[in-house]
Amino acid sequence: MMKQLFIKSAAVCCPDAEVLVPFKLHSSDIDKSLIPAGMRRRTSMTTRMAITAAKLACSQANSDTQNLASVFASLGGEIQVTDALCRLLPDDNELLSPTQFHNSVHNTTAGYWGILNQCQAPTTAIAAADDTFAMGLIEVWAQLQQQGGGERLLVCYDELWPQYLAPPIGQVAFACAFVLSSEGEQSIGAMTIPQVLSGNQQDLQPEWLKLTESAPAAAAIPLLLALQSKTAGSVPLNIKAPLWATQFVA
Repeated sequence: MMKQLFIKSAAVCCPDAEVLVPFKLHSSDIDKSLIPAGMRRRTSMTTRMAITAAKLACSQANSDTQNLASVFASLGGEIQVTDALCRLLPDDNELLSPTQFHNSVHNTTAGYWGILNQCQAPTTAIAAADDTFAMGLIEVWAQLQQQGGGERLLVCYDELWPQYLAPPIGQVAFACAFVLSSEGEQSIGAMTIPQVLSGNQQDLQPEWLKLTESAPAAAAIPLLLALQSKTAGSVPLNIKAPLWATQFVA
């Protein structure tokens, strides 16, 4: 059984970089050049953020994006588009936009990633509430275990939400991406398979708790910080019980 996931690269895209100042975490802004103008006009912030982070991570790992299978994890997905469509439904005089309908599904971002990279490798889109990031890691581990090794791209992201839906969720947009492997060659760190902690065994950083309540994908920040500082130890992966954690190995 594969006991560790090796991390080959990690990248962050956060349009409001100020929110990351307390963590001293490097972030990139959305790279508009990654999506052709005609296609970019149809995409949401969540897709542009996720693709920016994914492209950076793949470039750092020198991964072949045409043949790299992926997992896209997001609590809300295309929440802005879905909300706009739902608000149109009660009006019988309004026709639903085919483009918006096309862009409202949870795997929209994964689809655009495949188109842009001419990638026909398998992709999975998941959502698991507060556990979304942890479940993304477990999904990657399960796929690598089943396939006998290799690499996977994990992208975790959420955009700004309409604030009447579920405040404070969605007050900050955040995306991150990791290239994960079953092999240790050229890795920048390693982690054990996420496990549920027995009881509340960790003191969670208040700044991280507050940010993750507003940006669910920010659950990845402790792992990103462990990678940045090369600090081994237990790393939390979510903020609400049951608490998930992994052991990071520098």
